[in-house]
Amino acid sequence: MIQITVEPINPADSYPLLSATFSGSIVLHYAVVKEQTGVGKTTSCIDYRFSPAATEEMTAIATELKETWRLEDVLMIRREGRLTVGDIISLVAASSPASEDAFEACKQGICRMKKMKTVTKTERYDDNA
Repeated sequence: MIQITVEPINPADSYPLLSATFSGSIVLHYAVVKEQTGVGKTTSCIDYRFSPAATEEMTAIATELKETWRLEDVLMIRREGRLTVGDIISLVAASSPASEDAFEACKQGICRMKKMKTVTKTERYDDNA
């Protein structure tokens, strides 16, 4: 399942969206807005905007993950809008009969989502920092 939402990502609601009938391993990764970015400034919020092709790009990533590893399901959710420190930005999850496949697919999904070309990210900083 692929989803872009303006609503907060709720971990309790996310888990049931992943099919895992035949899987013995489920890996979920939540990315969150962090305060320190390593540029010597304090982040106040980040604005995420998506082009109309974002769902198509996420679908292509999920398809590649399923073609590369033995997976039952892939779940990818991205949040759009202004997010503050501590908010969940995205979720990548994979279910598989084998833990190695679930971990590797999730790791690769995270890397690919960070490099999406259909996302605009604008980081805003505290003026006091």
